[in-house]
Amino acid sequence: MVSFSESQGSPAAAIRRVLVLGGGSAGLIAALTLKRLMPALEVTLVRSSEIGVIGVGEGTTAVFPAHLFGTLGISKDEFYREAQPTWKQGLRLLWGPRDEFFYDFEFQYDQQFPGTRKATGFYTAGECRNLSQASALMTHGNAFTTGPLNRPVIKGQYAFHIENHRLVACLEGTAAQSGVILEDDTLDRVEMANGEVAALHFKNSGSRTADLYVDASGFAAELIGKALNEPFKSFAGSLFCDRAMVAGWERTDEPILPYTTAETMDNGWCWQIEHEGSINRGYVYASDFVSDEDAKAEFLAKNPKITTEPRIVKFRSGRYERSWVGNVVAIGNASGFVEPLEATALAQIVYESRWLVESLHLTGGSPDEGMKASYNRIVGVAWDEIRDFLAFHYKFNTRLSTPFWTHCRNETSLGNYEDLYRLYREVGPSPTLLVHAIPNRPNVYGVEGFLAMLVGMQVPYERVHLAAPEEREAFDRHRHKLATAAKGGLSVREALDAIRKSGWQWT
Repeated sequence: MVSFSESQGSPAAAIRRVLVLGGGSAGLIAALTLKRLMPALEVTLVRSSEIGVIGVGEGTTAVFPAHLFGTLGISKDEFYREAQPTWKQGLRLLWGPRDEFFYDFEFQYDQQFPGTRKATGFYTAGECRNLSQASALMTHGNAFTTGPLNRPVIKGQYAFHIENHRLVACLEGTAAQSGVILEDDTLDRVEMANGEVAALHFKNSGSRTADLYVDASGFAAELIGKALNEPFKSFAGSLFCDRAMVAGWERTDEPILPYTTAETMDNGWCWQIEHEGSINRGYVYASDFVSDEDAKAEFLAKNPKITTEPRIVKFRSGRYERSWVGNVVAIGNASGFVEPLEATALAQIVYESRWLVESLHLTGGSPDEGMKASYNRIVGVAWDEIRDFLAFHYKFNTRLSTPFWTHCRNETSLGNYEDLYRLYREVGPSPTLLVHAIPNRPNVYGVEGFLAMLVGMQVPYERVHLAAPEEREAFDRHRHKLATAAKGGLSVREALDAIRKSGWQWT
């Protein structure tokens, strides 16, 4: 985790009681992280059955299982039984001029194969498959390589596809077992005093007070937005989509794919998330370029298997200027939101929750204004990097030339990562040189993420490397080794069957 600078300022009162407002994945992960890592805290979570949760299919990054199992020590047996996730090794992108390319959670481009003179990106003009074990698994439709007795080797930087309602139910059970107090009530009003929250008044249980309030109320941002009126920083100069249309169908004979698909559409893009019993599809689009009716027509034409009525979720991309104001910390969609193009939502919830815990640890539970400012800087940098990373997806996607995509190529701002792009144009996919153009810390994607998109979309650069025959042979030999291991791996279905057999033990 990122280390904070030393905090300055007058002593603050110690935080002993935390009230989390909101019972979706953001509130539950925040509450669990606080309680598991700081067990002396009294953590109460109030969620409203009247409001419910969004309930869409979700994809994660590798940050999520690492946090649940490694940091929080949650039981794998219980999680797999209750949440029923499937695995993803990354994204398959139908994006840019290639037929397809993959972005995984390992290292494809921030490495150099034995026997070659340059990093891998310099050898991928024709094809960029099988550059890591994860990308090779995705290429061949398998989830994991095999070990002794043909069992799946479930390790490395894998992630999940999860149905949101199952995830929330699982996290609720784990939170209750961990000592988080769970209450069902609906917020009525917020009582303010001296620029801070004095109490939350609920419809049934009356007023509740705490030393720290975690706003996990989603898009409503009841505390950070409505009560505290914190300014909102729009990402509209980089990200033009503002709606998502969600639907799906029950799985029949389709294989469970080990990746999320992101597919270019006329006015945005379409996701496909692979659940065990169903397939979740969503069309993220810009309402300035297409009506809801025309977007629905394109969506259904692309996906004739859809059996559920598409529903529309409206959103705005951006973040609040500060996520920690006074005695309120906003986490998840209450802090900021971007479209789910790289499954950033749950990862950002994890980061924010961990940074909050570290802030409390470093100050002995008594955070002052200096520490809050450090937290706000780090969270803001992370949100802005996500914005800029997604902007690369739009700026260089030449797959279609519709009015929407022409606008994206002409108008998308690369924000703080403009210099990284300029350096790439000069030196090519050299991770050792491009790392110097990373503008801020913390950095979520590293050089790897940006190279995956630039190389994947075949963005041109000046210093093209002409590989000697022996280099090319070494490059292809290493790719063949990865592909061979992936071909002999197990599919998602086979891996699920394996972990459900009697006698399975997690290592």
